[in-house]
Amino acid sequence: MRRQEIDHILSRMLDSHGNVSDLNLTVGKPLQVESSGELVSVDMEPDLGSLTPFQTEIFALNLINQDRRLTEILINEGSCDLSYALGDKARFRVNIFSQSGKYSIVLRKLETEVPTLESLNLPEAFKKIAQEKNGIVLVTGATGSGKSTSLAAVLNEINETKSVHVVTLEDPIEFQHPQKKATFNQRELGTDFDTFANGLRAALRQAPKVILVGEMRDRETIEIGLSAAETGHLVLSTLHTVDAGQTINRILGMFTIDEEKQIRIRLADTIRWIVSQRLLPRIGGGRVAAFDILGTNIRVKDTILHGESEGKTFYEIQSAGKAFGMTTFDDYIVGLYEQGLVTEETAMAYASRKSLVGRGIDSVKSKRGEATTDIEALEIDSDYDKSNPQR
Repeated sequence: MRRQEIDHILSRMLDSHGNVSDLNLTVGKPLQVESSGELVSVDMEPDLGSLTPFQTEIFALNLINQDRRLTEILINEGSCDLSYALGDKARFRVNIFSQSGKYSIVLRKLETEVPTLESLNLPEAFKKIAQEKNGIVLVTGATGSGKSTSLAAVLNEINETKSVHVVTLEDPIEFQHPQKKATFNQRELGTDFDTFANGLRAALRQAPKVILVGEMRDRETIEIGLSAAETGHLVLSTLHTVDAGQTINRILGMFTIDEEKQIRIRLADTIRWIVSQRLLPRIGGGRVAAFDILGTNIRVKDTILHGESEGKTFYEIQSAGKAFGMTTFDDYIVGLYEQGLVTEETAMAYASRKSLVGRGIDSVKSKRGEATTDIEALEIDSDYDKSNPQR
């Protein structure tokens, strides 16, 4: 299979449906794309039918393109990441992985145009993040929830407004930032550095004001990130956690019990914002983002230092901190329902605390004059005989 054939297949897959975010090649399934969050089959001429192990392996080898490092990683670790350009049409973040001795491939389409805070309609907190001078900002969420896109918009805001040196450590580089007011140096894992920890350690000698770390994957990277934040750098990164509270616990879980107190002190001093994201199905098609936002204040620092307790949870702090740009997923989801962007079923399905979201939805319905219950025809039993205690 030649490169022209690979590009032809990828191009047909991209054009097969609207709002395509991922291309999926799995043995035993036809060519598939993820369109608006759902996997759908792709019709090809000639029809490839269900993919065979030989087809996916040949496809994978062509994408790797005789790169010895990637080949060794795939054989030794069972998966590898790379980037692939489809001419001027699109760029992909590619993951090739082994399953039951066969190879599967997922290609995530990367946007070529750098997003802005306005184009993504991000909350006001993101503008405050771009104005931070130092500390750590974490954007968390599941794979494909838009973390990298949101961080790219923050970096674009910095690029438009600040004359600073920005170093990014990515796997792979997703958005190519033009040289505007800021000076950008974007480095790719495997090509420009070997591990995030080593790349971050080297970045401290490159005189940046802002450092983007693609992912805080291990304890060593987090330790160096904390050191960078403590020495006056603004460190932006991602984690795979579901909300702000779990993010703190995930970081603490990478250290021993003896180290926990010291790490709590360092986190309390350096954490500036933790933003978690989820993508919800939008009414009328497409997806809409929901956010869980925790900013720093005295209550947050105290809770990081001493842990959550009754009446002092991150959730309660976020609920009470709306004036400072904070919010919980649940409050944000109720807001999306009120704006008519998501259905009641979607809101309840993605809620963290369903009872609170249910009450919020009932409140919205009451304001609209809609029924909040399906129980009808309630009336007083006027024939009830109070004098008869047996009844």
